[in-house]
Amino acid sequence: MSIKVAKFGGTSLADAGQFQKVKSILLEDSTRKYVIPSAPGKCHREDTKITDLLYLCHAQLQHKVGFQHTFTIIKERFLNILKELGLSLNLNTYFEEIEKNIEAGASIDYVVSRGEYLNGIILAELLGWGFIDAKDVIYFYPNGSLHIELTEEKLKHSLSSRKNVVIPGFYGALPNGEIKIFSRGGSDITGALVARAVSAEVYENWTDVSGLLMTDPRIVQDPKPIETITYRELRELSYMGASVLHEDTIFPVLQAGIPINIRNTNTPKDPGTMIVSFANPIAPQGNITGIAGKKNFTVIAIEKNRMKSDISFMRKLLTILEVNNIYFEHLPSGIDSLSIVVTDEQLENKLDQLINDIELQCDPDLIEVYPNMALIATVGHGMAYTPGISAKLFTALADKGINIRMIDQGSSEINIIIGVETDDFESAITAIYNAFVN
Repeated sequence: MSIKVAKFGGTSLADAGQFQKVKSILLEDSTRKYVIPSAPGKCHREDTKITDLLYLCHAQLQHKVGFQHTFTIIKERFLNILKELGLSLNLNTYFEEIEKNIEAGASIDYVVSRGEYLNGIILAELLGWGFIDAKDVIYFYPNGSLHIELTEEKLKHSLSSRKNVVIPGFYGALPNGEIKIFSRGGSDITGALVARAVSAEVYENWTDVSGLLMTDPRIVQDPKPIETITYRELRELSYMGASVLHEDTIFPVLQAGIPINIRNTNTPKDPGTMIVSFANPIAPQGNITGIAGKKNFTVIAIEKNRMKSDISFMRKLLTILEVNNIYFEHLPSGIDSLSIVVTDEQLENKLDQLINDIELQCDPDLIEVYPNMALIATVGHGMAYTPGISAKLFTALADKGINIRMIDQGSSEINIIIGVETDDFESAITAIYNAFVN
């Protein structure tokens, strides 16, 4: 029998009206058997997420400032949801326990996880579904890393005989039973782990956007949605700044070959974006999947005659980066030259020392530094082995008078990365988009 796992983000469960939308979505498809809720998000732009209020409670306690006023706001938010949903569920016992534990110095992980915990209890009551506390099925090692094998074993055991269950996202437990949270956005990971454990047909990730867009809507007006994207393409775009899912979400379901469907709670009829393991059938030749980019890079260009003959050159250069605790983003090279692309954050207060070390140990003929650089990735399986893709991209930039300072293409040929001046960043993305889409 087909099984779908559905995770709903904070905006999807921000108030009673959103809860009703979630209920309709879940009940209209009987294959949706397991649901993973986040804590309530913002109801409006000036609102505060429940998780942020819980972080504030813990901070206030640490600084010996009364947290009760903040906790009252949290309680009222949940009680308003209950009232508007017409539920008779009594949360006071839960509130009293949480408040008592905060006063006793509960860990920050325990405190901030209570938003998902309480939301899960409310959603289970609204649906008439069962509830499983994530601490009983999501396990971490003592060092805080996820214990995937034990988690999968516990999930399979707990869910094998149960259907229609709510499991809060974002947290699990250490071996001693203490609550341990994932990093922010970790509810995505919980959903992926559940989907893998029950061999789901699809993992639905419901949010407030109708899937992924081909590029940043803050740069290009009304960019086209992406209907299907591979994990590989998503990884390339995510690395360059395009992000909808928590980065670690992909891997549990990737290994199991389970597709992820990004959907919009507010427009549930939209098909959203399907993230699949491989392009099958492969995307049409000449098509791109998406464009993404990031600013704030510096390029260090190094030239040395007969560089390729100096077999120790790269070892010395990489050792210098390691000693200075700097990792590079890209390392495009020529016969006697190469460029180190590094984020400005990595170079902070280290550039002079880095240049000095390279000069002393590598003896280059020339070192030039190009600050204020931005990188843009054009990604798509349809680009591979397609003549004219690069020409189309470079012509679009030339027509807009944009100078390309760096070019790097992966061996897979599904992406082309270019470096441009920071001031040309938005214009370059727009030019590339228009060349391939319009």
